[in-house]
Amino acid sequence: MGRRGARRRAYLGALSGLLAGYAALAAAELTAAAVRPQASPVVAVGGAAIDRTPTALKDWAIRNFGTNDKLVLQLGIVAVLAVLAVVLGLVAVRHRRVGSAGVLLFGVIGALAATTRPDSTGIADAAPSVIGALVGAWLLYALSGRARSTAAEEPPEGSTEPGWDRRGFITLATAAAVISTGAGLLARSSRGTQDVNAVSSRNGVKLPAPASPGKPTPAGAQLAIPGIGAFITSNKDFYRVDTALVVPMVDAMKWRLRIHGKGVTRPVTLTFDDLLRRPLIERAITLTCVSNEVGGPLIGNARWIGVSLADVLAESGVRPPSKGGPADQLVARSVDGMTIGSPVEDIMDGRDAMLALGMNGQPLPFAHGFPVRMLVPGLYGYVSACKWIEDIELTTFADYDAYWVKRDWAQQAPIKTESRIDTPKPSVSRKAGTVMVAGVAWAQHRGIEKVEVRVDDGPWERATLAEEDTRDTWRQWSYPWQATSGGHRLTVRATDGTGRTQTAKRADPVPDGASGYHSIRVEIG
Repeated sequence: MGRRGARRRAYLGALSGLLAGYAALAAAELTAAAVRPQASPVVAVGGAAIDRTPTALKDWAIRNFGTNDKLVLQLGIVAVLAVLAVVLGLVAVRHRRVGSAGVLLFGVIGALAATTRPDSTGIADAAPSVIGALVGAWLLYALSGRARSTAAEEPPEGSTEPGWDRRGFITLATAAAVISTGAGLLARSSRGTQDVNAVSSRNGVKLPAPASPGKPTPAGAQLAIPGIGAFITSNKDFYRVDTALVVPMVDAMKWRLRIHGKGVTRPVTLTFDDLLRRPLIERAITLTCVSNEVGGPLIGNARWIGVSLADVLAESGVRPPSKGGPADQLVARSVDGMTIGSPVEDIMDGRDAMLALGMNGQPLPFAHGFPVRMLVPGLYGYVSACKWIEDIELTTFADYDAYWVKRDWAQQAPIKTESRIDTPKPSVSRKAGTVMVAGVAWAQHRGIEKVEVRVDDGPWERATLAEEDTRDTWRQWSYPWQATSGGHRLTVRATDGTGRTQTAKRADPVPDGASGYHSIRVEIG
């Protein structure tokens, strides 16, 4: 075959592979819209990838991509699939059956990923991957047949190159592209229709006035210093860290919460309306992700409205271990299969652990757990803050390891005392004179008693604390620094309400949260 013929074959092979991959994904997504969005091969394979990704790599992704980490993963999966589709297309123009078999193999991988996910509903979850693979394999076989030379053997040198089915290839390729695009749009429309019910149920929620309202935020809790964050974090700015590639869209009217397990003498299944009819509490609580690096942004403060979790458990007969209860761990399960284990003793020790229904005066946003999420002040999110919760099982730490514990994180993780400098920013040069240094400190459920700032290797100087809201919220602080010309290092440390000063020892987030002093380098002109 001449050089021109080889280039044509490669081009048509690559195009055949891409079209087959496009058709396979479109068919899979359309099928997933009928089964459930989480059965999509991209979502299933992405979820399996998250489950098997080393902890260090997950932390790197969160640090560098923040809440866009899942989008980056999905785009990466699509990019890899596109490359593999091209490779299979190049193989198929020479070996049709081998190329098509490769597509079927990826269907098997997708089916296995979907059916082995923690939230799998069974064999039906394999359907999108299987149907997509069959469509892709057939199309690749058909296109590669029309792209190949019609002669069984290569012609002698100098002869006319064998032809190819130009009309048949173009007709089939065009039809495949059009039908695949239509299938993709139909899948999106069908999924949108399913989401409408969830959105409608959220729009219909009217949160009752709390029977136990939170006290108004003190005027002095928010410092009027440029560069410092808001004391109350808005819903749109609140950090999001979870493993859900697709945000679950749960219809509140169909939602149920089952409570069962060791020491539950009265198992119960609650509806959303059941919770709305109960006395609600409103509390300002700061949440922190265990993946937050020293000085990091994965922390936020909001006013939550919900039902006392301790009361719900007590009504089901649950007693904490200190009062003879047989269960020391509460395992919360999410609709996406996530499991989170919390100490029963902490939940029932009098702190405001809750099943939250509202956030900053609104029903929970879908991304933050609508219709119901759990939260426990003083514990990192991975051992307390289950979103989209649908099941509570009382058990023991000896009998069960939750999702993150199986991945080398600690079973129990109280939040460490930490502090952060928000201003000045290291990248902004300041003039000599008074420079206001300010930031936040937190030690949820213990409170902040003192914050100190050090310039270079000088003595620790006491900062001025903003007014405290509650011991479950972070606290702002400020320090007027008389800055002199040159480069300087600013360091902050906090002391919590028990009198314990945060440790200077640096530790990575794994296994139970980062520690160490936050320092920044600034230039004074």
